[in-house]
Amino acid sequence: MPMVPLARALRRHGHAVAFSTAAEAACWLEPEGFEVLPSGPDAHQLTAEVARRLGSDILFSSDKDLTAELFAGARVDLMADEALERAQRWAPDLIVCEDRDFVGPLVATALRVPSVVVVAGLVPEAEELGALAAAVRSRYVARGLQPPARVPAGDRLLDLCPPGLQREGGRPSADRLAPRAEPLVDVQGAATSRPAHDGRPGVLVGLDAAAGASLTLSQVLRALSALDVDVMVVAGERAKDLGAGPGQVRWCSRFPAGDWEGVRAVVHSGDRETTLAAAARGVPAVVVAQSPGQEEWAARLAAAGAGIALPAGSADPTRVATAVGSLLSDSRFSQGASRLRADIDAMPDATQVARELVAWASAFSRCQ
Repeated sequence: MPMVPLARALRRHGHAVAFSTAAEAACWLEPEGFEVLPSGPDAHQLTAEVARRLGSDILFSSDKDLTAELFAGARVDLMADEALERAQRWAPDLIVCEDRDFVGPLVATALRVPSVVVVAGLVPEAEELGALAAAVRSRYVARGLQPPARVPAGDRLLDLCPPGLQREGGRPSADRLAPRAEPLVDVQGAATSRPAHDGRPGVLVGLDAAAGASLTLSQVLRALSALDVDVMVVAGERAKDLGAGPGQVRWCSRFPAGDWEGVRAVVHSGDRETTLAAAARGVPAVVVAQSPGQEEWAARLAAAGAGIALPAGSADPTRVATAVGSLLSDSRFSQGASRLRADIDAMPDATQVARELVAWASAFSRCQ
């Protein structure tokens, strides 16, 4: 999904764009008019295969060996040959893939076309990168291909993480562009879901219905009702059945991409999309993280002075409400969020990046 804005920009410039991915992604991509080249397993099949190979539950593990088997082992084994066959028929001039996708660079190497890797989140630690590189090496060698000299692989990197959220020394050193992360979704029924603030600060809540054993969405809403705020809750498909909500609580079914007028704080679980969407608008956040990856986003947001991290196991509704009160009363959090917004505003948009990549890919082809 982080690559869709770039795909849209390339298509606007008259280029043909297709996605090589699991068939389950077609429901997102085909309404956009993109061609889908279905290849390999869906997420459930992939995690089941890794669990079968290693005898481990991988869903919330940060273990480097499990990560390497998932992305650089099983996924390549189950997808690469089919993806290569379809790509040979489609004949791309440029391949763009995610940093944990080792199929895209393998296909690019086999077809001798340039590849670009999108780093959509935080760059992994060196130990994890080493495990990924070691796991994928044999897959290249078995196909008579030269293994990548570095991980993330690819000829160029597109790093969507703004400088203010990077860990120290975490930026890739390869040929790098830093395109602006762009939200993909907007509010359904915005006219009825948007809070009528009447001067009160708006608080956007994007937690799961059950954020943890000690914290539920309903408990958080009750705690926030003690503050003089308007609350808008992102509740997915459940919003259709929840009506307008009691008192100052209103509901929307999808995370807003456009109108954030009056929103001064966000409460969410720490996924990349929501973290960057709030940062792009200069809105500080309380993050109740559910997984190791979300905990890292929460930690980087707190380190930037743009939020408060509350691990799910220790969070309770009162702490969430108190943290929201701190975001609203302490200007240091809004200042930290404003710095992140300035970082993101300075990054080139998808249209600029698309133009540069086309020129670069054309020069690459002329040199072959």
